[in-house]
Amino acid sequence: MRHFPAFLDLSGRTALVLGAGEALQAKAELLRQAGALLLPAERFHPALLEGVALAVAAGAPEEELSALHAACVARGIPVNVVDRPELCSFITPAIIRRDDVTVAVSTGGAAPVLARLLRQRIEAVLPPLLGRVAALGAKFQSRVRARIPALPARRAFLERALSGTPAKLAEAGRQMEAEAAFAAMLDDAEATPRGFVQLVGAGPGAADLLTLRALRALGEADVVVHDRLVPEGVLELARRDARRIYVGKRRAEHCVPQEGINTLLVELAREGLRVVRLKGGDPFIFGRGGEEAQALHEAGIPHEVIPGVTAALGCAAQAGIPLTHRDCARMLTLVTGHTRDGVLELDFGALARPGQTLAVYMGLSTLDALHQGLIWEGYDETTPAILIERGGSEHQRELRGTLAEIVEAAPGWAGDGPVLLLLGEAVGMGAPPLPAAAAAAAASLPLP
Repeated sequence: MRHFPAFLDLSGRTALVLGAGEALQAKAELLRQAGALLLPAERFHPALLEGVALAVAAGAPEEELSALHAACVARGIPVNVVDRPELCSFITPAIIRRDDVTVAVSTGGAAPVLARLLRQRIEAVLPPLLGRVAALGAKFQSRVRARIPALPARRAFLERALSGTPAKLAEAGRQMEAEAAFAAMLDDAEATPRGFVQLVGAGPGAADLLTLRALRALGEADVVVHDRLVPEGVLELARRDARRIYVGKRRAEHCVPQEGINTLLVELAREGLRVVRLKGGDPFIFGRGGEEAQALHEAGIPHEVIPGVTAALGCAAQAGIPLTHRDCARMLTLVTGHTRDGVLELDFGALARPGQTLAVYMGLSTLDALHQGLIWEGYDETTPAILIERGGSEHQRELRGTLAEIVEAAPGWAGDGPVLLLLGEAVGMGAPPLPAAAAAAAASLPLP
């Protein structure tokens, strides 16, 4: 390790900024954010170093840069000359900030671009409100020390609190609830901590369509309660030692009834576990997440909802279909094809109105009833339509045509995967999807 990593307290201390240019301005801004008092100079003189805590330079003549470096080394003052490792006694790292939480990445000056790329990856992993978790720990620091004087026990408690329910609430921006949960844990520090449930949307199937927040939740979960539509590739992103519980459903076949799932989530949380309820698509769009959230609320279990890419968005995007279009579709309507007591309860008059795109979830088994209801209300059965099976995944299949053609061909075409129906003039206006070879090449490009 060539450089010793350290964080300097520059608040109210003087930093010499020698030279000019954008690179120097960027360094100066970082110093200003750290509370340093800037001393700008275009030419170097040793007297400038009086009372200086640190010096940076760029865009100055070579002899000025060399003189600055020599003088700083002689006085023991840290010095950094931009892009000149041989004239630096310290390296400015790539920085990730979350309020009071700071992460620094350095390659020792060997590959600054690599440090920036690593910073991007770390940025994606850290919650945006992570600093609020740090603030939570700071607020209760003295109380924790007084309540739990023994260091090992105190450390174990803080690990539970700063990775458990109080931290999750803080990361979700619910600071008052986070403080209340922390205080409750501290008051009863030896009791089993109360768990936390996250209702997470897994998206339409492709693992790389998960949100960053969903990815973080999976990486921290003790238990993952998942549906049939969640593919193995998404489940593999969970913690390796996380327990998996399958509660999948298909039409008229529920391995665990919804009431049983609600009870299961409450019981797991009461064991002090971090629970991810993983659903295909979005939890609050035909996912019964509202019922689960209500059950958790009534049981007093802290929880949050992490939205996912719903099937209509994932399917349409992969098929190259715009769901709205200013020439023909200024409204998008999402409906379910599931029946209630054997009846397809839909407002067909509203659905038959022009100027909209219809996205029908789980409507394959009731496609004939949907067709008849729309035609009864005057819907044009030559309207462009598409059936999409396993949409948003690498196994997506499509059946395109008019509504009448789709209804006729669907029985012989359908497989065993989930199917979405899109209807409307916009369905016929989509650009053709990117060829597979071009899509693969595009996917291999580095992140910006």
